[in-house]
Amino acid sequence: MLFIAAISSGRRQLVAVGMIAPFVSLVDLTSSTSYNKDGYSFLYPFGWQEVTIEGQDKVYKDVIEPLESEDIRDFGPPDQVAGTLIKKVLAPPSQKTKLIEAKEQEVDGRAYYTFEFVAQAPNFTRHALSAIVIGNGKLYTLTTGANERRWGKVKDQLQTIVESFKVTNFLK
Repeated sequence: MLFIAAISSGRRQLVAVGMIAPFVSLVDLTSSTSYNKDGYSFLYPFGWQEVTIEGQDKVYKDVIEPLESEDIRDFGPPDQVAGTLIKKVLAPPSQKTKLIEAKEQEVDGRAYYTFEFVAQAPNFTRHALSAIVIGNGKLYTLTTGANERRWGKVKDQLQTIVESFKVTNFLK
């Protein structure tokens, strides 16, 4: 499936295209450019720059006004941000999802949201853990999970992975 996601806060926007699930939410395309290759097409604002992100087909970013926030709390409380990510990015719209828990923790002065959710497809249920943080002018997410049948055996290992997720500062 095709994954097209737009994350927007005011004029700050990022569009990523990859192979996960359909979702499009673009704003102000009055002056736009189009992409029409690889079996799909979409519009994106004039002036956005293509960047390479491993695992994604196409990613464009607003070079005029990049993500300015350095705090995930600017996007809302943990349960609201988690719910949006689950429904729009982390699970296909055809799957029934349930947020189990979302919380905030601070590590080295930086706010991280972590959350647990399940996504139910017709023939399987996936149980997942995620972490999200903003740093270095970028939004970072880490998601790991397992089939519900294996969840009890691997939950602690997956929790260790999520808890180990840290964004380091680097110079551009």
